[in-house]
Amino acid sequence: MHKSIRYRSGVLIIILLLGVSCGKKNPVIEIQTPKGNIAVELYIDKAPITAGNFLKLAQGHVLDGGSFYRTVRSNADANPIKIEVVQGGTEGKGNMQEVKPISHETTQTTGIRHLDGVISMARSTPGSARSEFFICLGNQPELDFGGRRNPDGQGFAAFGKVIEGMPLVEQIFSGPAVGQKLDPPVSIYKVIVR
Repeated sequence: MHKSIRYRSGVLIIILLLGVSCGKKNPVIEIQTPKGNIAVELYIDKAPITAGNFLKLAQGHVLDGGSFYRTVRSNADANPIKIEVVQGGTEGKGNMQEVKPISHETTQTTGIRHLDGVISMARSTPGSARSEFFICLGNQPELDFGGRRNPDGQGFAAFGKVIEGMPLVEQIFSGPAVGQKLDPPVSIYKVIVR
């Protein structure tokens, strides 16, 4: 191969690598609570529908005034398929009609698994997720596509990961509860885009 062609090929490869490494970053949101803040990277690149919806909720201040209100602990969960998550959102806030349900992005599609610190959408049936979300404590493979926690086998739509504040998530998860309801719930002051 001619020397100048090798040189140009090498330069092209370097430019391509720089372009990939300098690509646009995923957005980061911050969940502000009276106990401290939790920063979450939203994987827009892998889960554009779900992460994009959550970003829209943050930008529209829909989650402001919500709360972390539910904790599912393996030692206190009647379901034989055990998971450990803390759930939050707008439950009881009275604005559910304003939030439209989104299409279901499975973990099979996105490749995002329910690992420790991953954030995902709560739902009943596929395509019913609105504004309720949960954060995984430890790895939760039964929440992935094909997992047994939901009888339809479609799993839940994971869309990001906690990058700061996981000790706070653990503290909220371990808070006092009556059954699965945190008592008292932990307020979400605001969800902002960093």
